[in-house]
Amino acid sequence: MSERLNGKVAIVTGSGRGIGFGIAKKLAEEGATVMISDVNEETAKAAVQSLKEMGATTDYILCNVADWDQTQKLIAGTIERFGKLDILVNNAGINKDRTLKKMTKEEWDAVVAVNLTGMFYTMSPAIQHMISREYGRIINISSASYLNGNIGQANYAAAKAGVIALTRTAGKELGRYHITCNAIVPGFIKTEMTANVPDKVKEIMIGKLSLGEMGTPEDVGNMVAFLASDDAAHMTQGIYNVDGGMVL
Repeated sequence: MSERLNGKVAIVTGSGRGIGFGIAKKLAEEGATVMISDVNEETAKAAVQSLKEMGATTDYILCNVADWDQTQKLIAGTIERFGKLDILVNNAGINKDRTLKKMTKEEWDAVVAVNLTGMFYTMSPAIQHMISREYGRIINISSASYLNGNIGQANYAAAKAGVIALTRTAGKELGRYHITCNAIVPGFIKTEMTANVPDKVKEIMIGKLSLGEMGTPEDVGNMVAFLASDDAAHMTQGIYNVDGGMVL
């Protein structure tokens, strides 16, 4: 266990599995106390158990980030349980892919609600606490689709582009309180979701990576841990690719 984040308290949304759990695991390895947040209790409990086996201090709160009341309880509950909140990682996300011609209102609303509005919902109460302490680290997970779009992902790409604008604006507003806000853009990462991608599609995606291989949740976690640490104290409003040199 490292001590780079020793004494810090972090929330990672959507951290029951996948990239979110990889982030939570890395923060715990660096010494942080980690609140697991997920919509699925089974995966949240499994994540907590795994971190506890590492010797980490952790707990979980179920939260749908698209629900204002639930995000208020997530932030307040974490502060009540662990005494403070230093690091907020907005990772929770969903996709409902369909071309614009076929996309429904419900599919648009659901993706934007979780992937963009949900970040505002968690940041709003979190920054009130961080401002009072004049310290905080906010790290938002975006996507490479924010830059060039992606066929069948108008809702997802638009939301992830909004994440970039939200991040840069928050960084400008919160800097005076010693709160940094940065975004990470993952590439093609090994998760339960990408495991179900057809082999032919996988080959095409890997072919777009300069490094020639998929990344891992831990790769994303490494960047999050750096941005959450005092090593990155003078870095804010940044957009950082963890994508193996993806050629869009």
